[in-house]
Amino acid sequence: MSCLAVLFIENIEKQNKDTILFSAINLTMNSGDIVAIHSNLNVRKALLDLFTGHTSLHKGKLEINGCTIESNKSTYFSQVAICFFNEGLYERLTVLDHFKFYQSLYRSDHSLEYILNVTQLHEVKYKKVKRLSFSEKKRIQFARMLFHSPPLFIFEEPDLNIDVETKRIFLNITRKLQEEGKSVLILTGNMESALTATDDVYRLDETGLHTIETASKEENMEAAASEEEKEVPSFQFSKIPAKVNEKIILFDPSEIDYIESHAGQSNVCLNGEFFPTAFTLAELEKKLKPEGFFRCHRSYIVNLQKVKEVITWTRNSFSLILNDQLKSSIPLSKTKMTELKEMLDLK
Repeated sequence: MSCLAVLFIENIEKQNKDTILFSAINLTMNSGDIVAIHSNLNVRKALLDLFTGHTSLHKGKLEINGCTIESNKSTYFSQVAICFFNEGLYERLTVLDHFKFYQSLYRSDHSLEYILNVTQLHEVKYKKVKRLSFSEKKRIQFARMLFHSPPLFIFEEPDLNIDVETKRIFLNITRKLQEEGKSVLILTGNMESALTATDDVYRLDETGLHTIETASKEENMEAAASEEEKEVPSFQFSKIPAKVNEKIILFDPSEIDYIESHAGQSNVCLNGEFFPTAFTLAELEKKLKPEGFFRCHRSYIVNLQKVKEVITWTRNSFSLILNDQLKSSIPLSKTKMTELKEMLDLK
């Protein structure tokens, strides 16, 4: 029943004039669920407008803890905290001033010391917001959510443009919330961010809501496929063709930073630019393995020669940082982390 779910979405859709932003979708989140939805900016804004009531539902249902915004607005908003990417703060107030205000506003049982510890803002607690970095300001936004402490937390682009330490803090916060039985919904345009935060990832577009394959499903498919594969030569040289407009470009494997699969399309990445290729990720993995490429995630193959750093976010969440111009970050799954350690002879 819908009243048992923290978030219940049934048959809602959105279009902008003659353009369909997303077809009818259904989603249920229960206590302790962490879910990420990957979409473009227009789709994400439309979804947030529905959550906040800026646009009305013409059909379908959106409930939080069994309550709709139409039935009881104040009760509805007491059940959800939304962290927008662009969110104003009081520039002349200090960090501690903000925390005291939020604690009073939400009548929170959380102590100031506890929130300072979780957000790691002790050293700047007497600083005015206008003197803080973007990442430190983002942590204040996270703190507001924690003081509120409703059943459902919604984050819009929570780790966009923030530093490594703040991203680690955000992921630790989501795990704490999960342990407390809270539900977390992450809305992002970055697939790497979605996959780092949770295994429950969806893609939302004009055709609807689509599940991104789980690791277990993929591993089973790969295991079955590997039995049929022939032995790969110890050395091979092969260029990777990709299409640019009406031209076919042949890339040397050493040029490639990584390859990303999105919506069934494999894209070669060089210095932040993406080029579509007709090969599947499984075909590219087989083709490029002798060239020093590694399947680090179900949606990514990385050139190990381009890897500069391995970052551990949580016990089950990892990323690879590349030495390209953008210092690209791509996800590393838990099982692939174990495989990588064995390759590098690390204990």
